[in-house]
Amino acid sequence: MEAITVREIMEAVGGQLLGQYDDLDRTVVRVETDSRTIHEGSLFVPLSGERFDGHAYINTALEGGAAGCFTQRERETYLPGKFYIKVPNTSRALRDLAKHYKKRFHIPFVALTGSVGKTTTKDMVAAVLGEKYKVLKTEGNLNNDIGVPMTLLRLDREHEIAVLELGMNHAGEIDYLSDIVEPDVALITNVGDSHIEFFGSREKILEAKSEIFHHAKEDCFVVLNGDDPLLRSLQPKLPYEVQWCGASEGCDYRAVDVVSDGKSRMTCHVDGPGLSCDVEIPALGEHMIYPTLMAMAVGRHFGLSEREVVDGVLHFAPTKMRMNILHRTDGITILNDTYNANPQSMRAAVEVLSNTKTAHKVAVLGDMFELGPLAPALHAGVGEYLGKVGSIDCLVAVGELARHIYDAAKETSMEEVYYCPDKESAHAVLDKVTRPDTTILVKASRGMAFEDLVEYLKSITKEAE
Repeated sequence: MEAITVREIMEAVGGQLLGQYDDLDRTVVRVETDSRTIHEGSLFVPLSGERFDGHAYINTALEGGAAGCFTQRERETYLPGKFYIKVPNTSRALRDLAKHYKKRFHIPFVALTGSVGKTTTKDMVAAVLGEKYKVLKTEGNLNNDIGVPMTLLRLDREHEIAVLELGMNHAGEIDYLSDIVEPDVALITNVGDSHIEFFGSREKILEAKSEIFHHAKEDCFVVLNGDDPLLRSLQPKLPYEVQWCGASEGCDYRAVDVVSDGKSRMTCHVDGPGLSCDVEIPALGEHMIYPTLMAMAVGRHFGLSEREVVDGVLHFAPTKMRMNILHRTDGITILNDTYNANPQSMRAAVEVLSNTKTAHKVAVLGDMFELGPLAPALHAGVGEYLGKVGSIDCLVAVGELARHIYDAAKETSMEEVYYCPDKESAHAVLDKVTRPDTTILVKASRGMAFEDLVEYLKSITKEAE
């Protein structure tokens, strides 16, 4: 972050200075929300939620080195040499500050959303653009009303382009984030069942995802999944240049001849405007053609050569816990896809597992959240899909909702099906099913913290040299 004065901060957020502080030319070069990791001279933003209030940690942050803070209310005492800016709402002030700060930078902003694959697509787009430009991208999954402003506040003069992931679970959230970003380029990966508990239908989810266009630039460049029928319905409605990506005919960027080595990578041939090339994707699963094609479309839009976009794809590295491939001794492979899950990403992960080349394939699957009344049926659908795939040898279903995966899979021809009510009880089953020449997929919603099971699997196996 570049230096910003107290005066400019106050003007950006419409704040009121409290206490006896009068050095409005003092600058800060960092904004922070966690009092435990405060850096010297930063601005502390105390956030509030249903179960916490960051105002309780203002003194801790200031005594730890913060130069000043936002606050929604006056304080009984004020620490000398520290500034306090009163605002009606601290999270809104964070948003206003980020939007103001962003205006310093006359660079393109790429925004993307979707039900599945947002983070992977963000990482792939950033990897491709990184072949030519200095890129700022969303770190991890910081894609909400706090994460997006915090990402924008990391901008500095070195950055030439920004790639921002926009997440949501309620209507209006993408509109709120799009207003901050004002996209020059907008991508939607797909429309699925994520957060359907709050929307009721995929059509309503499409409406919410389409809020990304509410604040897009007039000449916005749009990239969409051409194999998604709901996104295709937008075709006559969008007053932008749109390029479609997928495997079907009629896509501007199309992948054919997709081949997986079953271990760590795939190859395909890509045809696009002024482009026809073979591409190596350092990841597994045919669903990976979508982030690849979208990234190539964005790269070409920003002037990258065919060679540069191909190299950019090859340099892609997934975010932690996003289908990370862990090679262990005795031919054992762990597919760590524990960051999150929904019905579409579950099927995609099972498809990846089914195409691996090991003798024994184990799916360790847990609860998927925010599916509402459809949760039992959608979990059962995953169990049915396991049987339909046919090449998965074993299911270990863990969690209350995962019982529906277990019940449905048991009705299929799967040889080994286990149910465990919690992670601890799964340990004994994992001991039993982990054997040489085995690939083990581990996946569930974030709240299940299935990285704990990955750590257990690592403890009972040895890292390959």
